[in-house]
Amino acid sequence: MQIRQSIHSDHARQLDTQGLRREFLVEEIFSADRLTMTYSHIDRIVFGGIMPIQAPLAFSDELGKTFGVSYFLERRELGLINIGGPGLVIVDGSEYELGHAEALYVGQGARELSFASVDAAQPAKFYYNSAPAHVSFPTRKVTRAEASPATLGDAATSNRRTIYKYLVPDVLLTCQLVMGMTQLEEGSLWNTMPCHTHERRMEVYFYFNMQEDAAVFHMMGKPDETRHLLVHNEQAVISPSWSIHSGVGTQAYTFIWGMVGENQVFGDMDHVAVRDLR
Repeated sequence: MQIRQSIHSDHARQLDTQGLRREFLVEEIFSADRLTMTYSHIDRIVFGGIMPIQAPLAFSDELGKTFGVSYFLERRELGLINIGGPGLVIVDGSEYELGHAEALYVGQGARELSFASVDAAQPAKFYYNSAPAHVSFPTRKVTRAEASPATLGDAATSNRRTIYKYLVPDVLLTCQLVMGMTQLEEGSLWNTMPCHTHERRMEVYFYFNMQEDAAVFHMMGKPDETRHLLVHNEQAVISPSWSIHSGVGTQAYTFIWGMVGENQVFGDMDHVAVRDLR
């Protein structure tokens, strides 16, 4: 498990390229027959990837000790979205089959979780976020058709995109975790521009559906002191509440966003006009 510390905005502006990448970028999310995990001290979010091929994978009992509890989700909830082939998730004996672009919410208190691929030639890729929780809500599968969609932007500004909101109050109840997926249309390159910050919550972006020679210039930093990270396929960026989170790619791409913090109001954003960015 990687551990990332909270970084003050005054500290972040002094970091060079390698420093920014070390603190905010996670370069490996999926690895064959492994479960990856990054723990960020920013709102205590945990995120990573699960890619079972030869055999099922599971959160070990020892993991609970790392978090000071008996088992991983004793005081946490978890959401995941499958970006690979068909997969199976077993939660305390109940089996959930997840196809491509389908999600699963697992409520606080679920003790035994295992993950498997239906076909090793087309392995499942479960990207997950986990947040501290103080109340338990039922585990539930969410299909792409059940996700709340919103299409924004237009071709003239190269940001035509559809936002699929999977784990939001309009779809199902969670303690604090909010997750969704944004898909850019062919020919569109920009996401979340004009940009914003979230004073009341942090966010993690996971970029995928990119060719190996493609990249996204992920914009971060305070609105008047912007920085950027070069992000490649299946990599993730931690975004503190004080930072903008926007990007432009060398081709269209898709990303999963996950938020934790004070509230779940999707529209609670502090917008920044393009002319005010520096």
